[in-house]
Amino acid sequence: MAKTNPKVVARLKRIKRIRKKISGTSDCPRLRVFKSAKHIYGQLIDDVAGHTLVAASTLDKDFQGTGTEGGKKALAQKVGLVLAGKAKQQGIERAVFDRGGFLYHGRIKSLSDGAREGGLKF
Repeated sequence: MAKTNPKVVARLKRIKRIRKKISGTSDCPRLRVFKSAKHIYGQLIDDVAGHTLVAASTLDKDFQGTGTEGGKKALAQKVGLVLAGKAKQQGIERAVFDRGGFLYHGRIKSLSDGAREGGLKF
């Protein structure tokens, strides 16, 4: 999809507007979510150092061969749980949620609910 597509341009504007307001640190990183038609990705980012601390997606080895039982929302929730588990191992308990310009419903909401179930607070 080209960047001149009006939907893509509008989403990029929303991303800039959101990023003005939130930022992640090593103590409280930014939980960034991206979704494509088939997959969903989540990562905890330290904006001060410019590093990704933890990442999880449906492309990870944990999700190979699982199929889509329960649909994409169920997979998104599992990604949130895995992300929260990896964050706990790194000693991260709090995060700031960045929905990536997407509406907070469906797969985005499922991922955040899974991360909360896993013990991540935001």
